[in-house]
Amino acid sequence: MGPIANGLTEKLEALSADQLAEVESFVSRLRLDDSERMHRSAFSKLSEPALSAVWDNSDDDIYSTTHS
Repeated sequence: MGPIANGLTEKLEALSADQLAEVESFVSRLRLDDSERMHRSAFSKLSEPALSAVWDNSDDDIYSTTHS
């Protein structure tokens, strides 16, 4: 184990059972957040071709960020 893991282990060992449950819940939420971000990004990329026909039209050029 590296120095960070050793330091965390020491801190975790000093926590109560209730505090450990909070830590576990927090870590689970962090992992889920990463997973959700990856899924959102993948879904966005998959939808771009289907939505480009709607987004890419001359009527909406005024809203384009590249429009000057």
